[in-house]
Amino acid sequence: MLFAGVPLVGGGDQLLLHCRSPRLLFHTFKPIVISPFIVRSSSSSIKELDTSSSSEAEDDRKLSSTLSGSVSFPPVKVAKRVVLVRHGQSTWNAEGRIQGSSDFSILTQKGEAQAETSRQMLIDDSFDICFSSPLRRSKRTAEVIWGSRQEEILTDSDLREIDLYSFQGLLKHEGISKYGEAFAQWQKDAPNFNIDGHYPVRELWERASNCWNKILIHDSRSVLVVAHNAVNQALVATAMGLGTEYFRILLQSNCGVSVLDFVPHPEGGSPYICLNRLNQTPSSPIASGSSAGRKASNRIVLVCHGIPEGSDSESDNSDMPMDMLGTIQSQKTAELLLDLKVKSIVSSPRIAPTETANAIARVQEAADCLGADCVPRYVETKQMKELDIQDILNRSKKESIKALSLESGWVKEIEEGLLREIWEKSGIAWKSVLDELCNESEAENVVVAVGDPIVNIGLLGHCLNLTNEWMGSFHLDAGSISVIDFPDGTAGRGVVRCINYTAHLGRWSIPITRPTQDDEEF
Repeated sequence: MLFAGVPLVGGGDQLLLHCRSPRLLFHTFKPIVISPFIVRSSSSSIKELDTSSSSEAEDDRKLSSTLSGSVSFPPVKVAKRVVLVRHGQSTWNAEGRIQGSSDFSILTQKGEAQAETSRQMLIDDSFDICFSSPLRRSKRTAEVIWGSRQEEILTDSDLREIDLYSFQGLLKHEGISKYGEAFAQWQKDAPNFNIDGHYPVRELWERASNCWNKILIHDSRSVLVVAHNAVNQALVATAMGLGTEYFRILLQSNCGVSVLDFVPHPEGGSPYICLNRLNQTPSSPIASGSSAGRKASNRIVLVCHGIPEGSDSESDNSDMPMDMLGTIQSQKTAELLLDLKVKSIVSSPRIAPTETANAIARVQEAADCLGADCVPRYVETKQMKELDIQDILNRSKKESIKALSLESGWVKEIEEGLLREIWEKSGIAWKSVLDELCNESEAENVVVAVGDPIVNIGLLGHCLNLTNEWMGSFHLDAGSISVIDFPDGTAGRGVVRCINYTAHLGRWSIPITRPTQDDEEF
């Protein structure tokens, strides 16, 4: 299953979402008011991209297991969007061999096809510059995606994959037999994993923050970065102010696309940062596979309901029936989830989330009914009042908030006390959804939670053990899905497989952006 054709990048100070209906025109690059994240800084410039970021002073610096420092990211003059892509499948990926920063593997035929699909996904997007890892598997992926664009691809050694020293080149069973305890620590406690006198994950986080300094000071508005699994994880995490304990929590699949927005702070200094999407893959995000190298039998799928009628009005939109586009979005989501056997669906009691939940349930129940003697599958649907925060928003003095506006930067519009209430209620909802998953007794348990984008952002935040200050760090679109796996069971940490995935909506999705002449709609 291939998903392509949704533009991911645009130019200009304001990025616009365009569609045929004028009421769906939103400005997506408003400042997001959150505390600036503190990271290490670097005086390195982009002029010498093939030089190492380390120095004698940095080598002697003690690396913490969490990111800290006294200097923030460099300011940006205009809104900047950065698109991260992991390379396609390599020969060593296929063999199950540990690659690290070695450069012996190349793309497989499947990897070439994945890169081509990513090229199609980004074909209408305007990039000012492309940064790439110098390793062949990444550089080849960048060349395929970059296509006929005239600008030069800049390679940066800091974008190479994580340095794994003596582990590099080993198959999994070889690592276990040769390194035993150290290999077990690499799998279970990677931030504190030490090999050959190095802490690879801590070094990687340091290197990723140095990459951001070079990317952000470059005179560009839209940037493509093609690199690797671990380094892309580190780039996402360091941009959001997350430490090394988030290694293997924010999944990066082969040719998965992640998008980060950097918005100038009105007073200068570190920009506002928002994760627009995480790991939009060439294939289905809910197909069978591993999460962080481990099989997951427990999964939560967060679904944002389809667009309700009157989305341009100042009414209680989620309590209105879905319009035609919203109905199509919910049907497309239901079709995507056919690859899963959903056991339970919980939703906000409002009309639009309930309609979306019912659409998913109908398709699930009919999934096995292709023959004359079939027995319909039963999917339990429940309304969960904890997923409804409209009563909180109704107490806002701002009508745009009552209407559950989908504009990016919504968090700055919500009064502090109300935002805290939303966060607390979403925490209760997260515990209820986890309880629902725990109640399932099948070998593979899947719970779908349908709610408003604001609620689902809160659920993601609680899954990641964040605080309400991070709510403005995420963006979700109507009809999108976000997938969380639990490879260590529901008592373990959730691994986020994707956030704000919309490729399944095809032509019915709300495009991210693409350059237009005189703001013409397309």
